[in-house]
Amino acid sequence: MYEGAVQDLIDELGRLPGIGPKSAQRVAFHILEADTEDMRRLAEAIRTVKEKVQFCEICFNVSEQNLCSICRDERRDDSAICVVEESKDVMAIERTRSFRGKYHVLGGAINPIAGVGPDQLRIRELLNRLSDERVQEVIIATDPNLEGEATATYLVRMLGSIGIKLTRLASGLPVGGDLEYADDVTLGRAFEGRRTV
Repeated sequence: MYEGAVQDLIDELGRLPGIGPKSAQRVAFHILEADTEDMRRLAEAIRTVKEKVQFCEICFNVSEQNLCSICRDERRDDSAICVVEESKDVMAIERTRSFRGKYHVLGGAINPIAGVGPDQLRIRELLNRLSDERVQEVIIATDPNLEGEATATYLVRMLGSIGIKLTRLASGLPVGGDLEYADDVTLGRAFEGRRTV
């Protein structure tokens, strides 16, 4: 235990996701040893993002305006909505340049252990968007983990009766991977999702 401001900094850094006690200590000492001007810029960037960034009124992606750049883009396909857990997932899909539709960010995944149920996600807002007759397909792109699968299953049950095509991102083996290291679920899905060549 350190005293005063150093321990306070370590404690606050330790509250960040993915930062354990040792990492928090390492980052805190980096901040102490770093150039003062560099740390002022970091503090200013944090302050600015908290003041300027909000959620898009339509899809709930991060934006500095009422509507994000994707929702403002008239060239995007209104007939397809890709449902993701977080804004970082939007950026991951955008990097592929494979999808030209719109998005809907749920704000997390169903996780009963953490107290996150369907009511804590933006599912009602998704249902409101689906009343627009232009929407023909909903692509469920939740993470391939326990929480993401629970969320996808819930969405399929909720949306199955509204007459819109529901699809789920394919999952399987990574390029460059070895079959012997693939887990049973991944290998099973690779077989289920196989296609003719």
